[in-house]
Amino acid sequence: MSLKIKDWALEDRPREKLLYKGISSLSDAELLAILIGSGSNDKSAVDLAREILNIASNNLNRLGKLDIHDLVKLKGIGTAKAINIMAALELGRRRKSAEIIESAKIKSSNDVYTIFNPLLADLAHEEFWLLYLNRSNKILSRHKLSQGGISGTITDIRLLIKKAIELLASSIIICHNHPSGNLEPSEADTRITQKIKEAGAYFDISLLDHVIVTDNGYYSYADSGAL
Repeated sequence: MSLKIKDWALEDRPREKLLYKGISSLSDAELLAILIGSGSNDKSAVDLAREILNIASNNLNRLGKLDIHDLVKLKGIGTAKAINIMAALELGRRRKSAEIIESAKIKSSNDVYTIFNPLLADLAHEEFWLLYLNRSNKILSRHKLSQGGISGTITDIRLLIKKAIELLASSIIICHNHPSGNLEPSEADTRITQKIKEAGAYFDISLLDHVIVTDNGYYSYADSGAL
């Protein structure tokens, strides 16, 4: 039977270790154990954390792809603990994304990928996002237009253009993800890209790029000469 964390030496308990040695001294399992809070009858919170990390091959990127249903399959992890873990992972994504977008100026497709990779790469469903830019290519707003299933999402071009006009945007960049990992654009991707380009042209709003994000890279219509 595993010792409970309260039976450990004081300096080895995750919370106390954080207080006295700093948060960087904690392992991934110890940080996760703090989120879990308590263990089960035969396992400590750290033991449970190690099991979760083992499911994710000790890879935090893979951990980010797990959902509540994956986590609650483990004995000792209920819905409340799973929600704590999912919330912490989401906060991490949002913090990383917020740091990138502040006063960001788009100079290349890689800049777009850097902004959207934290938001989209881990998702099991498709989302369609936009960047609205001024004449200097600085970001005026980042906006999620729609969210769909595994194989697609619905895009309302009227809402896209309406938002651009409200912001007095000079140009837009569109971005969505492929949960399958396939970097190649589909025929539907190309059709919607062309429709948005044509709609924007009526209002003197340029479509600068359409970037497709996966967890192993990205595709840029602009870089590929497909715009």
